[in-house]
Amino acid sequence: MTEQIFPTKGNLIKAKKDLALSKLGYELMDRKRNILIRELMQLVDSANEIRFDIEQTYADAYKVLQEANVKLGLIETFAKAVPVENSLNVTYRSVMGVEIPVVEIQPVSYIAPFGFYDTDSCLDEAYILFTKVKIMTAKLAEVENGIFRLAAAIKKTQKRANALKNILIPKFIGISKYISDSLEEKEREEFSRLKVIKTQKSKKNGE
Repeated sequence: MTEQIFPTKGNLIKAKKDLALSKLGYELMDRKRNILIRELMQLVDSANEIRFDIEQTYADAYKVLQEANVKLGLIETFAKAVPVENSLNVTYRSVMGVEIPVVEIQPVSYIAPFGFYDTDSCLDEAYILFTKVKIMTAKLAEVENGIFRLAAAIKKTQKRANALKNILIPKFIGISKYISDSLEEKEREEFSRLKVIKTQKSKKNGE
């Protein structure tokens, strides 16, 4: 590749400029990758906590729901009274150019939507627990989607950083060295040529 480049001072300046830009690009990519990895690890920790809480809450919710079924019989009629959730809203926040979703649900009422005459506290508690699960599930979806996006961005950033570090930077280092060596060789040749001419002139004048 270097043999195709004409060794001039202009090309040497350009090669050194490209090398500096490549090094700066690598530093930026490396910094971006580290920030994204830190954000990813935080989300992973958050996801693990939410999953644990969901499992615990689900276990408690199904336990009291089973008690309600035993005491009240099938509770399908009461379940139909629970309104469908349609207040879900998704916005985005940016982390080093990566769009991370933010899932929001409007403030939830924990007041049961069914009457108290034909129900008992078990059903009320089940409603409250499943409502909490709904909120936590929305949060988990937000976190897991963020993890997926960050992981993809980290992979892409790592690929670009590797290309700069292993391909472009060595390439421009090689070009700079090739041109510098060629220019130095030309200077030595020119110096030697001038020295020979001077010596010949001196001999001729001495004769």
